[in-house]
Amino acid sequence: MNMQVSLKGKPQRLAVLDYGLFQVHANGRIIGICGYVIQTDAGETVLIDTGFPSKYAINADAATAEDDLGSFGRVLSVTDDNMVVPQLAKLGLTRDDVTLMVQSHTHIDHVGDMRGFPGVPILISQAERALPRPLYWSGKQPMDWPDRDYVQISEDTVLGPDFEVLLCPGHAPGQLAFMVKLPKTGWVLLASDAISRAAEIDEKFAGSWDVDLAIHHGDRLMKLAAERDALVIYGHSPEQWPDLKKAPDWFE
Repeated sequence: MNMQVSLKGKPQRLAVLDYGLFQVHANGRIIGICGYVIQTDAGETVLIDTGFPSKYAINADAATAEDDLGSFGRVLSVTDDNMVVPQLAKLGLTRDDVTLMVQSHTHIDHVGDMRGFPGVPILISQAERALPRPLYWSGKQPMDWPDRDYVQISEDTVLGPDFEVLLCPGHAPGQLAFMVKLPKTGWVLLASDAISRAAEIDEKFAGSWDVDLAIHHGDRLMKLAAERDALVIYGHSPEQWPDLKKAPDWFE
């Protein structure tokens, strides 16, 4: 079922969730896997992405083989602690606190527990939801779409006061990024995989699903961030990740 949703409150605080570490074979780059929690002053809790499927915490080698992920890279560390529920617990939250789920896109490291929040609507791009199944990885699409109410985005959308969802296809057909304004930090751009790391801009987004679109949206996101003097949190930045503030700490 499709639906519309809007937040009542303004973003009050933001937390980065640590879903583990992955190494890309082609260049040896070690990247963090992240999600986000945004809470509003109206008591709403938005969860963006849920990391790798739980099978990667049980046996990463077997899961990697099953998904043919080894051609791309290897899991360095995805433990029980990197699953979404323990990450929420670091913030004093449970599954029941989540009022809206968001899928930035549907690659394997973002959809691991998409089914795990029954009754919670899922915000997603229309292009991504129109796929027969979530993208997952390498032509393997073992996941079905959960039976949920879906909020489908087909253009940049104001989700609520000081909370914008930006449609940025390129990395994936329906890639989303997010711009939120916090009381103390000010504007924050959650680039997600629309810009996985700063160097990707100079590299012209090589390897993207659609390179031209990725370049276009990468440029517009960085211009928007500059106009608003926004803190930019990249999707998978080896340089930023080690020192990035993560749960249980909040950006406020």
